[in-house]
Amino acid sequence: MAAILEAAEQRQWSVRCGARVAAVVSNRADAQGLDIAQCRGIPVVVLDHRSFDSREAFDLALQLEIDRFEPALVVLAGFMRILSAAFVRHYHQRLINIHPSLLPAFAGLNTHQRAIDMGCQFAGATVHHVTPELDHGPILAQGIVPVLPTDTADILAQRVLTQEHVIYPQAIEKLLGA
Repeated sequence: MAAILEAAEQRQWSVRCGARVAAVVSNRADAQGLDIAQCRGIPVVVLDHRSFDSREAFDLALQLEIDRFEPALVVLAGFMRILSAAFVRHYHQRLINIHPSLLPAFAGLNTHQRAIDMGCQFAGATVHHVTPELDHGPILAQGIVPVLPTDTADILAQRVLTQEHVIYPQAIEKLLGA
């Protein structure tokens, strides 16, 4: 999220494409992105998913909060919850996410260790449209890194993260028409 905020400022998205980061919404009050956003004067909202009786109830409340800001694009960054099909449909073609693998390979969790265990020579990250099927939406961008013989899952994760910080802002810019 910090890389996206930095790109928005440095690349002047507000001037070049009339876009701004309207808000940062989290289901965790301790999310680092909230402090980063507040320091930049961006509104923040926290909705604790544990306060809701069901995934659908949380997703509806989340949708109502997001819609208050009238976003052209909803960008998931570190949001680690599976979203309901109704929520995803509501933001059809406006909801994007980044996943730490070269989708369609290694959807879900533990992507770096799985890539190492399978003997992959390359790993990376994928920006994609979100669909009701987990980590299977149309691909918007991918960043690739080598898998080195000495890699652990943590070391590989750090190398992939550097690509995430590059490709996510680039994919957002492209969607914004910049």
